[in-house]
Amino acid sequence: MFRPHSARARRGFYARRRLAALAALTGLISLAALFTGPAAQAALPTPISAATARSYLAALPVAAEDRTGYNRDLFPHWSNQGGNCNTREVVLRRDGTGVETDASCAAVRGSWYSVYDGATWRAASDVDIDHLVPLAEAWDSGADSWTTSRRQAFANDLTRPQLLAVTDNVNQAKGDQDPAQWLPPRSAYHCVYARAWVHVKHHWGLSVDSAEKSALTRVLNGC
Repeated sequence: MFRPHSARARRGFYARRRLAALAALTGLISLAALFTGPAAQAALPTPISAATARSYLAALPVAAEDRTGYNRDLFPHWSNQGGNCNTREVVLRRDGTGVETDASCAAVRGSWYSVYDGATWRAASDVDIDHLVPLAEAWDSGADSWTTSRRQAFANDLTRPQLLAVTDNVNQAKGDQDPAQWLPPRSAYHCVYARAWVHVKHHWGLSVDSAEKSALTRVLNGC
């Protein structure tokens, strides 16, 4: 190994080595924080701040809901996102850790941390992709007047905080309920959930009902 000859050069050389070692250690710690912390494993696009959510919520129209004519098939979902991958598979890769896929883009290995209930799963079959604002709720709130292409864009929205990999039976327990009726079992996630809900509804021009608005206001005021 190279060692400088003069005392001054040696001091500089070893100082640089210490700095390099520290930088490497810091980098490893940072990478570990990124990939081992449960909160980091859910890659939901960052929702608006609580203050912005409160402002948006105040501006959302309040209207009674009407589910007349709703059918889930009116929201074409899990669209192709390039190659063999559909929206579900993209979210599984985004939200998981160590995800490996086969030639058809299906996840065959990995782990998924569900921010709704704090559970970790190692089989993609144990994970659902939740529409944070459910499709039926969107229909009730204004999507009944949309074109099919707009409903498809909503159902496959990877840009807003609308799609998230979570425990399947928790997602099924949520069903089509809004925040007046259901919030994630893990209370630490309520603030993010409310911010994301308002973010999505605001972006897509959807309304809220009075009970929903009251529940969101209560959560956001505690953020």
